[in-house]
Amino acid sequence: MFRLIRLEWIKTFNKLRTYIGFIAICVVLPLLFIGLKLDKGRFLTSSASYNVLEQNFHIMGNLLNGFFVSQLAMYFLMVHIPFFIVLVAGDQIAGEATAGTLRMVLIRPPSRMRIFAAKVAISLIYTIMMVLCLAVLSLGLGIILFGTGDLLVREEGLLILSEQQAVCRFLIAYPLAMLAMGVVAALALLLSVLVENAIGPIIGTMAIVVISFIISETPISLFVKIRPFLFTTYSKVWQKAFLDPIPFNDITISVIYLFLYMVLFLGAAFFIFNRRDILS
Repeated sequence: MFRLIRLEWIKTFNKLRTYIGFIAICVVLPLLFIGLKLDKGRFLTSSASYNVLEQNFHIMGNLLNGFFVSQLAMYFLMVHIPFFIVLVAGDQIAGEATAGTLRMVLIRPPSRMRIFAAKVAISLIYTIMMVLCLAVLSLGLGIILFGTGDLLVREEGLLILSEQQAVCRFLIAYPLAMLAMGVVAALALLLSVLVENAIGPIIGTMAIVVISFIISETPISLFVKIRPFLFTTYSKVWQKAFLDPIPFNDITISVIYLFLYMVLFLGAAFFIFNRRDILS
């Protein structure tokens, strides 16, 4: 099994598209942070929530710190990371079908279950690596440029978390983000087994994600009835890690739904993959 995962790793990381997401994060984050640094805090002090806080409290310390800009980076980039994930996950099976190597792979001794499991493992490993890249670069570069301090949270009101609390919240938020992005990878794999062209799963997955996000976020009564059935309704669970107190019941429910969607997508993908006709 480890040999299959290693082979899938080599095939995946020999493609240039695999590095697009990492390059984008490594370019956008420094530009964002340098811009905030040159802005000298005007982005924060010009906000309405900061003005309310300044009028009612005496502010000491640095609120524009590494934790604040790292959370800001999560809000900006977690919307775009699915685009990078589907470039890899959507190419796992459909890409081989396009290249003409899938038929050869399926007639070799490893079972289809092991082959599929290896592709799932690589897709999820890549997803974790993307979120880890965001975490390490944003926190590392943010702390270097802005230092540390209390975290100002503008989610369902105004909240200030201490440094220790901020660290704990990030340790909760990033794994939750990995789970949410893992569902996107599972959806891309499902679409990948349905077609012969790698472009189809990539475009199809992003269309589903975008449409689902629109329905999840648009305040229309018709959409309210649909939201509980969309995985995007639960994919922003990582944001709840920054609330106080942490709504563990809501987080648990969202995690359960996300796991169920992942199992559903992967189960359907394996069922179709296992019945695939290698002679057609």
